[in-house]
Amino acid sequence: MKRYWIEIVFLGLSISLFTYLFLVPATRPKIEIIEPEEEIIPDPILKFGLPVDSFFIEDGKVRRNQNLSDILSKKGVSYQVIDQLARKSKPIFDVRKIKHRNPFHFFLSKDSLKAARYFVYEIDAIDYVVYELNDSLSVNRGQKPIYTELKTASGEIKSSLWNAMKDNNINPVLAIELSDVYQWTVDFFGIQKGDKFKVIYEERYVDSTSVGIGKIYASQFQHMNEDFYAFTFVQDSTESFFDEQGKSLKKAFLKAPLKFSRISSRFSYSRMHPVLKYRRPHLGIDYAAPVGTPVQSIGDGVVTRKGYQKGGGGRFLYIKHNSVYTTCYMHLNGYAKGIAPGVRVRQGQIVGYVGKSGLATGPHLDFRVFRNGFAMDPLKVKAPPVEPVFEKNMANYTVLKDSMMVELSKINFPDS
Repeated sequence: MKRYWIEIVFLGLSISLFTYLFLVPATRPKIEIIEPEEEIIPDPILKFGLPVDSFFIEDGKVRRNQNLSDILSKKGVSYQVIDQLARKSKPIFDVRKIKHRNPFHFFLSKDSLKAARYFVYEIDAIDYVVYELNDSLSVNRGQKPIYTELKTASGEIKSSLWNAMKDNNINPVLAIELSDVYQWTVDFFGIQKGDKFKVIYEERYVDSTSVGIGKIYASQFQHMNEDFYAFTFVQDSTESFFDEQGKSLKKAFLKAPLKFSRISSRFSYSRMHPVLKYRRPHLGIDYAAPVGTPVQSIGDGVVTRKGYQKGGGGRFLYIKHNSVYTTCYMHLNGYAKGIAPGVRVRQGQIVGYVGKSGLATGPHLDFRVFRNGFAMDPLKVKAPPVEPVFEKNMANYTVLKDSMMVELSKINFPDS
């Protein structure tokens, strides 16, 4: 009898288990398997490619007349090691060019000894060189991460393009970049109060600090109520600037042989000479500028004459550009290295420096242009343009130009 009841109980348990497993799964409680959480290890914080958490870091600046040996020896680096580092550094960075006030950094061991493990010297705002002071004594050059920010800007000129940038909280270096863009079409010595500009460009940053102007995509310069457009376009793998009709902004000649100066005397057949005090022809343009200001050739050519005219033009230089045009640069303080008769020069190449040699009351450049041997007003030279946008590229250029024109139209000129 007892065995009979055991069998009944066993049968009941079997039926219940079968029902639980197969007939009513919806009522069965879910068993949740908890996986162990994966440990997330944060990326190390790097400075000059080195993990900052692994070192004590000491910052400093190069003192006057201080060199690599002076800096490293104070941290216990032997002169033998310093000599090896200087030799290994030669193809990477010349240690003799370490500059006063440039920053440097020591990465020290994170213990009581605080031994110097790495020395980092900042060459400029972007480039740096790392000297490993361990057994390997390696030398490596690096760059800080650079990021660009797309910007738009506009302004009205009240005194100068440079001041217009500063007045509108724009990086004034943009003035130099714009002068390079328009140097063949706008005379920046002749810009006037009321001239305006719009520009779409990139500014480059390192650690939230501006390190210069990047690419200029489009600009509009309103000079004497005439609009001059510039659009960046790549043609035959070369990036250049073209106007709204697809004509190149680059001409055979630059508009002027100096950057950011002023005209102190214009072309005239009867000018009162400032020294001689009587009237005589002045067949050139005088650009007043400080002594030592670089003078550049306005076009490709060959140096034909170089010399000194006592009591007259002082140190002078003649450059023949083609069978028609020759230019002359007078009252120079000196010549650029390698400039001599027979030497070929390129457009924009520095050929000399402003001075006051010869008969002159102050430092300036007397610049002259000869067409077929006859002097002409340099401001009236109309040089032929270089290649425009090719017909095969015009459709792509038109799309780019139209889109940039739309973006420029969204930028407002400042209120006068």
